[in-house]
Amino acid sequence: MNEYKTKQQKRKFYDSGEWKQIREQVKKRDNYECQECKRNGRVQTDTNEYSESAKRKKIQLVVHHIKELEHHPELALEKDNLETVCVNCHNKEHGRVYEKKQNKWEHDEKW
Repeated sequence: MNEYKTKQQKRKFYDSGEWKQIREQVKKRDNYECQECKRNGRVQTDTNEYSESAKRKKIQLVVHHIKELEHHPELALEKDNLETVCVNCHNKEHGRVYEKKQNKWEHDEKW
């Protein structure tokens, strides 16, 4: 069984053809919609927007491991452990929530 503890091990897994194939199958199964947004009555789909700065399609949907890859490597490619989520929901799931920077001029007197 493979281990996915280090950043390098995870990168190798996520760059593999097997993962890319499963990832596309899961997105298709989920109709290219965020399943977390769907559970909350919202719709978030992949819009195929192009990012000029990155020179590639903007990543709006990702395939998320419900039981984390690091702790459950045996479920790495199990479709029942994978779901399509938007980047915002994925970041919230992993505790990567960034507060909007406060405008320092917001309460400044305007004249």
